[in-house]
Amino acid sequence: MDDVGLGPDERILWPASVLAGVAMCGAVYDLTRLVSSRCFKGYNGLNEMHKIEWNNRGFSTFHALAAAAVSFYLLVMSGLFSEDAHSAVVIDRKSWLSDAMFGLLHHGLSMYAISLALLSGKGHVYILMVLFTEATTPFVNLRWYLDLAGRKGSKLYLYNGLALFVGWLIARIILFVYFFTHMYLHFDQVRSVFPLGFYSILTVPPVLSLMNLLWFCKICKGMVKTLCKAKQSASVKTD
Repeated sequence: MDDVGLGPDERILWPASVLAGVAMCGAVYDLTRLVSSRCFKGYNGLNEMHKIEWNNRGFSTFHALAAAAVSFYLLVMSGLFSEDAHSAVVIDRKSWLSDAMFGLLHHGLSMYAISLALLSGKGHVYILMVLFTEATTPFVNLRWYLDLAGRKGSKLYLYNGLALFVGWLIARIILFVYFFTHMYLHFDQVRSVFPLGFYSILTVPPVLSLMNLLWFCKICKGMVKTLCKAKQSASVKTD
């Protein structure tokens, strides 16, 4: 917990790193649009809203892979989260009060926690744990793509759903159990952090954990529904 704070040079580079993250996402967005328009026949037939979300999920997946794989990208992640949070706005209005608000709250808290850790030099081990949860995002996005493409009955959709369930259980449920256990066992160090950091550690992770549990309930319901449909389909073919 006693991380070394950022030096003068790092504090100067931090805003530039955030802008680099935003620019990187813009490039991935444009690349997703270019590749999709040429390689996926159904892309050009989508309405404008679906095209925007399709492209947004392209850099959302890129963001998740970067967050889960490269700890050095801590400086860039705040820029990526800001762009990914913007993508949460561009969704169907019917789900605005549920998934969109949860998504905005999730990314807002993540940006706040990362920025606080970078500026203070404290709690980086906890930030890395939270970033690892983004490993589930590619499965979430693939599910959306398959749903939009009308392939909910495919084996790929089923296998992706199972992978999402297992990944979410490990990266967003079990990992948070370890997170809170680690906090409890090292609470004397957590308490020694500056006041804003201490109260942030006590409040932000529980909120993120609660949202993960609510989303996990939806994932479980969806998985049971998909497995039941697959079983019924197999029974019909057998008969």
